[in-house]
Amino acid sequence: MQVLGLTAAEEDVYRHLLRNPGAEPDDLHILLRCAPEETDSALRRFRELGLLREDGGSVSARAPEVVVGRLAEQRLEELYDSIRTLSHLQPIIDSLADEVPAEEADPADGPTERLTDIADIRTRLDELSFFARSEVQSAEPYDALTPENIAHARPLDMRCLRRGVAIRNLVRAAALTDPATLSYLRELSAAGARIRVLDTLDELILIYDRHTALVPIDPADTAKGALCSRERGIVTTIINNFERLWSAAEDFETAVGQDRTGEEAVSELQLRVLEAMCTVAKDETGARKLGISLRTYRRHVSELFQTLGAENRAHAALLARERGWV
Repeated sequence: MQVLGLTAAEEDVYRHLLRNPGAEPDDLHILLRCAPEETDSALRRFRELGLLREDGGSVSARAPEVVVGRLAEQRLEELYDSIRTLSHLQPIIDSLADEVPAEEADPADGPTERLTDIADIRTRLDELSFFARSEVQSAEPYDALTPENIAHARPLDMRCLRRGVAIRNLVRAAALTDPATLSYLRELSAAGARIRVLDTLDELILIYDRHTALVPIDPADTAKGALCSRERGIVTTIINNFERLWSAAEDFETAVGQDRTGEEAVSELQLRVLEAMCTVAKDETGARKLGISLRTYRRHVSELFQTLGAENRAHAALLARERGWV
């Protein structure tokens, strides 16, 4: 029971009380052959968590399902606190940065950084995606994404969405004519990203947390590299330009004319959910296999039922096989 936060001594006390309901607290350390302080500490903690029943001077343990449930809830809260702490690392970074003498500071850490090597640009994008906490805004003037582009972008985008980071993505209308690109955009949209489409889009813009922006050094030749800026004035100007483009763009689902009752409504992610639904016994296992939340997984299952006209999972699997989806 250590995974639930119990010490070995506390587990011994709990198991003893399960075997011996109505035990006398003063006798526990003798029966368990341990120090009185250990049993007293265990009983005190169990009382705080409401895991004991006391009648006069005797004590009994509550049922295992109650105890395990409460311990698991407390443990999860502790883990969530740790995750929330790890999600806000900027104060630690700032504190460590203060230790670096000004004359030894890396020029790359300045408010505007010039990146000319593709590997350096990709590394910076990976870092910015990892540390993003509120929103990622992007305008990407591509006509199609290569399989390599999609393979690199998918884990970064999905990790942001799973953490609750909002994604707003502007794309060219021409990109919707490429099947692989359209499938990936549908996957992003199904996972929670907001996507809009412009007939004409020439600006390449990436903005992270409304704090850091990347734009090409030369808009006419993106191969020359990128400028990564944290200058408030520059970032604000880039954000304003993005918002202007965003307000003029068309919603993605309207642009592609998705029909929620037809095959075109099924994204790549939903097909993966469908495959998992047909091969695993529990929703929790399927969600974990796909790297999405249980709520998102079940939402896709519900949408698939509606799309297929299925009454239950077995019926959905049969209908999907008839259509050649699995």
